[in-house]
Amino acid sequence: MIIYEYPLNERIRTLLRLEDLYERFLHFLDQEHPLQHHVALSTIFEMLEVAGRADMKSDLLQELERQKQTLIGYRAHPGVQTSVLDAVLSDVEKASASLISFQGKAGQSIRDNEWLMSIRGRTVMPGGACEFDLPAYYAWQNKPADKRRKDIENWFAPLTPLLNAINMVLRLLRDSGTQVTMVAQSGSYQQMLQGKTYQMLRIRLDPALNAIPEASANKYMLWVRFTSQDGDMKPRPMDSDIPFELTLCSL
Repeated sequence: MIIYEYPLNERIRTLLRLEDLYERFLHFLDQEHPLQHHVALSTIFEMLEVAGRADMKSDLLQELERQKQTLIGYRAHPGVQTSVLDAVLSDVEKASASLISFQGKAGQSIRDNEWLMSIRGRTVMPGGACEFDLPAYYAWQNKPADKRRKDIENWFAPLTPLLNAINMVLRLLRDSGTQVTMVAQSGSYQQMLQGKTYQMLRIRLDPALNAIPEASANKYMLWVRFTSQDGDMKPRPMDSDIPFELTLCSL
């Protein structure tokens, strides 16, 4: 099954972008080749661009505190598994404590590193990080893989609390919804939302259907339509019934 996620506001869109970049970073960091480590380092620069909002830290702290109080309120509910609730609360508190200890603007230590900033300035140019443009960077790329990996980990370390907090918020958001089986009649599905605000929707469907969902929503209505791709990869509307699983998420 394939899961498609659609953010319904700019804040969640930013968090999902950072999560996607973080997954890419971890993948290439774990590799050996200098070009793979170049991608890992370039991805850090992309994260700096996305995480440039000065209020991201305070937004995340407020959200984690709000979720903590909500979870504490569940203690009085019958049937709640206390051990599971305590484990989630512990994760929330750890993410909050780590973020509180994080000082300054996200990635400021990287911005203060002139050598890294010289690389960043060249990587935005097509082919700008060639050995003749950045001989010092080329020399670093020829160091042992373990040394390069250790350097990248050290440069990224100040961003870790921010990314851990983002992962925690998105985990809580994903767990907030209930998955329901739906059918898009003739490739289209609409649902009235009755004024309730959601932050993200998740669509889960069988890849064998060769269907690609496109979604839009406001506080009144959700609309999902499905397309398919032919040999030229151009999306075309589907006119068959498409079963899928829908989850509406809201913190």
